Amino acid sequence: MLNYGFGKTIFNNDFGANKMSDKKFKERKEVFKTDSGIEIQPFYTPNENFSYEENLGNPGKSPYTRGVQPTMYRGRFWTMRQYAGFASAEESNKRYRYLLEQGTTGLSVAFDLPTQMGYDSDDSMSFGEVGKVGVAIDSLKDMEILFDQIPLEKISTSMTINSTASILLCLYIAVAKKQGADISKLSGTIQNDILKEYIARGTYIFPPTPSMRIITDIFEYCSKNLPNWNTISISGYHIREAGSTAVQELAFTFANAIAYVEAAIKAGLDVDVFGKRLSFFFNCHNNLFEEVAKFRAARRIWVKILNEKFHAKDPKTTRLRFHTQTAGSTLTAQQPDNNVVRVTLQALAACLGGTQSLHTNSKDEALALPTEASARLALRTQQIVAHESGAADTIDPLAGSYFVENLTDEIEAKTWEYLNKIEKMGGSIPAIESQFFQREIADSAYRYQIDIEKEEKIIVGVNKFQMEEEPQGNLLRIDESVAEQQIQKLKELKESRDNEKVANLLSTLEATAKSDKNLLPVILDCVENYVTLGEISHCLRGVFGVYKE
Repeated sequence: MLNYGFGKTIFNNDFGANKMSDKKFKERKEVFKTDSGIEIQPFYTPNENFSYEENLGNPGKSPYTRGVQPTMYRGRFWTMRQYAGFASAEESNKRYRYLLEQGTTGLSVAFDLPTQMGYDSDDSMSFGEVGKVGVAIDSLKDMEILFDQIPLEKISTSMTINSTASILLCLYIAVAKKQGADISKLSGTIQNDILKEYIARGTYIFPPTPSMRIITDIFEYCSKNLPNWNTISISGYHIREAGSTAVQELAFTFANAIAYVEAAIKAGLDVDVFGKRLSFFFNCHNNLFEEVAKFRAARRIWVKILNEKFHAKDPKTTRLRFHTQTAGSTLTAQQPDNNVVRVTLQALAACLGGTQSLHTNSKDEALALPTEASARLALRTQQIVAHESGAADTIDPLAGSYFVENLTDEIEAKTWEYLNKIEKMGGSIPAIESQFFQREIADSAYRYQIDIEKEEKIIVGVNKFQMEEEPQGNLLRIDESVAEQQIQKLKELKESRDNEKVANLLSTLEATAKSDKNLLPVILDCVENYVTLGEISHCLRGVFGVYKE
């Protein structure tokens, strides 16, 4: 096998002199850079020190640069998920069944803010937000409707939920049990990544210490009862949406991952048991080559973390598996049809980078929740990349590109610089408490915006190539009647259930939260008896307190 090397080009004197003196060699910019500030050379040439075995390896083999499966998409395509959920469980169920009919191969559930923050729809804190950015789930009644006629034993479901992840997981299990499913066969993912909420997103409830306890309880419970369930999706997506660079996205995500692994080991769990169910969630922006290189570097970094820091013995533990979503922050309200092109480039980058699962954003998401037609077009984008582009017909098709291999190396090196710095701070939680992550992201977002305002970065239709536009029609709007219906359903539920049993279950939950026992069996018992999400969250707030930045 040939051993190719990769590296930055070294110009000879003749080329350099011509470049400086002859106007025909004048370049568009003095310096070309990726979004992470990595300087891009005019062209790249081989590097003698490059090792195929150490830097690449074959697909399915460590360091997994070329992919975690030996056949990758030649075996089967990535899971095509479309993140969806709005208004009521009834409306969202219709959308899920429609998307399944159109060819999605997995569900991805969006919850409204009250559900994410642990409030029932009738809580005063929920006013104006019920069903707006996702589906409203208050109790098992809603969850039963949400997955009506959807066989949970046969479909993979991802749920974007964090502070209330334990409750939503138990609701999902309860519905599956009612369907007669074999719980051990359930497959899917809960995001369950609370640390990035403190860094970038804000839908936290409890302080970090009890939040980490709940997460390790989930790890333990699922390792015994749901062996095919991904217990956490450690998310760089929201870090990137908040304004980070690609390098910061990897570094801060892996710093959080290290904190989760350390917490689980401290709780007595075996890294070679729970480690196989760790998954990641990354963003995909417009700079195609940087994004491909980012995904390839990520796999190499994770192998080293698991082997060198945590001494994992099973190779399956060290395989980085990730879901990708195209970048919502790159979508523009101006000329929204342009977003179809952006999403296509991002989907292609995710494919070339070896993702296991993909959501493609809809063109109208800068304006509103996606309509059925725009959601279908977003799904068709994935299907065209998969079936028509040829990009999925060979594994890691950009391997051997001098540019991509160099960029992969640079991203890995810069990510390790951050990780070493964070380790010296004491890890992810001290870095969060000192606002290090938050400041770094804010500075990056500021630089990005300045580049747009100075037209050093062109956003088509925003700071160049603008045009007069008519207001967009046919947008999806959520009516306030959704909240009224949810409140009425809650009232009827509380009148019909066994409220004495509910009170006893909440007392048991409180006692369990004060002990070191696993919370999941008690939460499952609660939801199966129609204790609401808000009631469970309120009980735990009384024990754990509420985090304030």
